Order: sequence, then C-alpha cells, then structure tokens
Amino acid sequence: MRNKSLAMVAIFFSGLVSVLAAIPAFADDDRFENLNRKVFYVNDRLDHYALRPAAVTYKKLMPNPLEKGVENIFSNLDEVTNVLNDLLQGKFSQAAHDSGRFLLNTTIGIGGIFDVAKRAGLNKSDGEDFGQTLAVWGVGEGPYLMLPLIGPSTLRDAPSKFVDSITSPFSYVDDVRTRNTARGVDLLAKRAGLLEVDGVISGDKYLFVRDIYFQRSRYLINDGVIEDDFGDFEDY
Repeated sequence: MRNKSLAMVAIFFSGLVSVLAAIPAFADDDRFENLNRKVFYVNDRLDHYALRPAAVTYKKLMPNPLEKGVENIFSNLDEVTNVLNDLLQGKFSQAAHDSGRFLLNTTIGIGGIFDVAKRAGLNKSDGEDFGQTLAVWGVGEGPYLMLPLIGPSTLRDAPSKFVDSITSPFSYVDDVRTRNTARGVDLLAKRAGLLEVDGVISGDKYLFVRDIYFQRSRYLINDGVIEDDFGDFEDY
C-alpha cells in the first residue's frame, strides 16, 4: 500500500515538474495578493491569540538546557530530509556531511539531544527541502501563496511540503497521538525561537513576511551566493 502511494506521488510530481518548468525562476508574482492577505490575516490572528501565547508560556517554563535539547532533537530529525534532497540535487559531499551529523548526533548525542557533531567540526548546513530540489531541476517559483495555518509559500513550494512530510521521520510513527504531539512540540519550539523577531517587524507586516520569504528562499536555492539580509528568519 505504501509503495503504491509513493508511486502515485512520483507520477504526480513528474507531471508537476513538466507543467511548472516553463515558469520564470524568480517572478516576484503575487497575483493572488487580495486572497493571500485574507489568509494572512486569519493566520496572524491565530498566531496572536493561540500560538504566540503558548510559545511565550513554553519559553518561560522550559529551562534553557532542556529547551535547547528539544530544539536539537527536531533539528537532528530534519537531517533525514536534508540528506535525501542533497542526493536529489547531486550534492554528494553535503549529503555525506549531513549524514555524518545525523549518525553522530543520533548515537553519541543521544537521539540528537546534544549536538556533538558540531563539536566534531560538522556544523549544521542551511538545510535542503524538495522545493529547493525542484528549483535546481529548473522549476520556477510560480505565484506567491499564503497557505492556511502553514504560512508563506509559492506554487512550487506548496506541494513540495507534502513530499518533505513523507521523508520526515514523524510520518512513520504509528501512534497518531504520539505523532501529532511530536509535531505540535516541534511547531511550538520553532515559534518560541522566533519570539524575538516579533519586535523587528515594521510597516506592512504582510509585505515584510513575503519579502523575507522570497529572499530567504532564493538565498537557500543559490547556496548563499546572493546576499541574505534576514539571517535566521527562515522559519517565519
């Protein structure tokens, strides 16, 4: 059954690549701005009244070493997706680097709680996802999309999130409650890490988030060749 599902995904994305290959790489296309702003408003209200307060509470209750350990665990799990996309992009040296990090942190680092790989000289890379892989394969961004609950994306990156969810170790946890709890803690930890960003945003918040998304995405696709003014805002 799982093999059949993966085959269907492969067929779908082979068609997607064909259809989107003609889209210009960087179009700054926000043709759905009116709808995007409505979705953004709903997302922002949900964040303001639910996610942000929960993240503030999480930050207050979690001792710093424990909070860092949780962050490290989820960062370590992300290496699986990084490695697969490294290989799909032909970045074999980076795939070996990210694999080494995963093996060291999963074993000696006790499931990723401790980032021993960094101490061994294997610093964490910026990461790879299937959206970046499609870009390397020549698929253009397409229109900018603000997705309900998920946030900023593009026509290329939105379906790619589904592929990345398949490569995530979370997808192979049989117990639904455990799987959803893990994903919820991951989301909460990431939001807690962005609390300091809240005070940086100025002007039109929608445009601020959109521009950050475009610039950070292109920075990652080009492996840092272009200037990145926004540093660690990639999770916003």
